[in-house]
Amino acid sequence: MSRVLAIVLLALALPAAAQAPLTVFAAASLKNALDEANAGFGERVVVSYAASSALARQIEAGAPAAVYISADEDWMNYLERKGLVAGGTRRDLLGNRLVWIVPAGREPPKDPLRALGPRDRLALADPAHVPAGKYARAALEHMGAWSSLAGRIAAAENVRAALALVARGECPLGIVYETDARDEPRVRIAGTIDASLHPRIVYPAAALRFAPPLAAKYLDYLATPASMAVFARHGFSRP
Repeated sequence: MSRVLAIVLLALALPAAAQAPLTVFAAASLKNALDEANAGFGERVVVSYAASSALARQIEAGAPAAVYISADEDWMNYLERKGLVAGGTRRDLLGNRLVWIVPAGREPPKDPLRALGPRDRLALADPAHVPAGKYARAALEHMGAWSSLAGRIAAAENVRAALALVARGECPLGIVYETDARDEPRVRIAGTIDASLHPRIVYPAAALRFAPPLAAKYLDYLATPASMAVFARHGFSRP
């Protein structure tokens, strides 16, 4: 009787295992676009969104992710050096731009930095760890403005959190990705930051060590014209 029961339980478990979703760790700035793209994949995908730095640390600690999509090359390089990226699967998926943002009810200033009052704070993703913040800091350093602003940075845990600070009116000015600004009606874009002032913004994607074969299929799907059209509608560019 116990043998029959074991066979029945095994039979029931097999379909569940076959339907296990693909777990993806992706930069927070990808949420709206990636959720839309995933709807056309045809397989179950579960995505955890956070700062690229936080996700990389979780993967290093053993989080069971199959695919990692970072908002910069540094954190993907970090995981590669740790031997956690499946060889031959890494690809540069997308590009983006940095923009100044202000609350939607304010008129965008012609010179955002000059419009920042002496007690005002500038919202950024954490410039010590988060890609959007690192790009923003590099741009401000090239502008010669970082030293005077460093003590007035409102450092958020990810770019979406920085966006929210401005959307709620807690900060009068912020620097985020263009894609995030376009998806948030409570902010206005006050200008685009010259791409020559910071390292190129690129989103590398890769399967992780021990990922199932579905991970490679998923990465191929993200690079299809249909998926790229979704990303383009949200403001992403090809790298």
